[in-house]
Amino acid sequence: MDDIEAIKQLKARYFRTMDTKDWAGMRQVFTDDVVIDTVDSGGSVIEGADAFMAFLRQTLADQTTVHHGHMPEIELTSATTATGIWAMEDLIQWADGGELRGYGHYHETYRKIDGTWRIASSKLTRVRLDLTPATG
Repeated sequence: MDDIEAIKQLKARYFRTMDTKDWAGMRQVFTDDVVIDTVDSGGSVIEGADAFMAFLRQTLADQTTVHHGHMPEIELTSATTATGIWAMEDLIQWADGGELRGYGHYHETYRKIDGTWRIASSKLTRVRLDLTPATG
């Protein structure tokens, strides 16, 4: 498998493990020192894969989520580094009926460690955010 296809599969695994709440599987998509930046979409910066996984477990464990990534623009910058931009759409549904639907882009860097590509940084930007209030 070539490197670009491996990065596409890495990101597909990110989306699948997020939505299925496979936290152990999701942890494997990141470098230990990953930096996750969601400031532009109302969040914060989280440093470290374990800290990010703890955040996700707390924030999304009881929520229904659907994440899609489209139209990747991947550039290999060396034999062990790459960058990528993904168009994205997500849905988060809370137990009370409230929903968030978001549209935007992931801007990422990747690092190949021991022959395996991992996400080294991810910045989420949004071009649209639709919020539906709780029904109860």
